[in-house]
Amino acid sequence: MDVPNDLAIKIKEMCDEGDVLIKMGELQDAFNNFSEAFALVPEPKAYYEVTVSILAGLADVYFHAKSFAQGREVLSDAMHCVGGITSPFLHLRLGQCQLELGNEMHAADELARAYMGAGRKIFDREDPKYFEFLQTKLEKPVNGEW
Repeated sequence: MDVPNDLAIKIKEMCDEGDVLIKMGELQDAFNNFSEAFALVPEPKAYYEVTVSILAGLADVYFHAKSFAQGREVLSDAMHCVGGITSPFLHLRLGQCQLELGNEMHAADELARAYMGAGRKIFDREDPKYFEFLQTKLEKPVNGEW
């Protein structure tokens, strides 16, 4: 479901601002933005597509703050929302959190889903260790190129 247009615009602005704050390293302010946006979503929140974007932002805050267990929890919740399971970014972040928590089997599964959903490019801005880990878990593509 979609939230009303005026609310969707406000939430998008808050999420965009949250993304900028993450890039600036202002994680507490970013967290506040995403939390306020989440509070604006009507119940049941999981039924609204916008919820995935908000939870992805919250998870990104936790990831950058190295709060991997909290990131994993938020991402797991996001997977149960409309559009969550199809988001390569959610799988990427969940795989990264799982790897940081030492859960290699779950990390490999989630990172593979991110790779299958978005290709090699989803790893381009990430620490190379995540793609290097994934390469140890998958067979090399037939054409030899990752």
